[in-house]
Amino acid sequence: MTTDTEATSSPTEPLHIDGQTDLEATVGDYDVVLTDFHADWCGPCQMLEPVVESVAAETDAAVAKVDVDANQALAAEYGVRGVPTRVLFAGGEQFEEVVGVQSEDDLRSLVDSYT
Repeated sequence: MTTDTEATSSPTEPLHIDGQTDLEATVGDYDVVLTDFHADWCGPCQMLEPVVESVAAETDAAVAKVDVDANQALAAEYGVRGVPTRVLFAGGEQFEEVVGVQSEDDLRSLVDSYT
């Protein structure tokens, strides 16, 4: 846990999440976490991949990636019914859920509204 006023600096690449404990630790470590629930077989997810990587590299948010096939229980816990779905956490709490493909500008605006 960070004791000063600044949070841990966010990673510049997406973090791959494996299970609830991993997601909880990530959400606890960073002020803003954009979590991308995706699947390898999902065409729109593949189209969104460069956008998600760009958001990770160029914003103050951490980006977490959850493979819904490998983490079905986790996806169900967050009510993910389709992919791609992004869930935004700020200050350890879930604030936003966005389903489908969004532009890079839209995702950056979403992240920027919480950073």
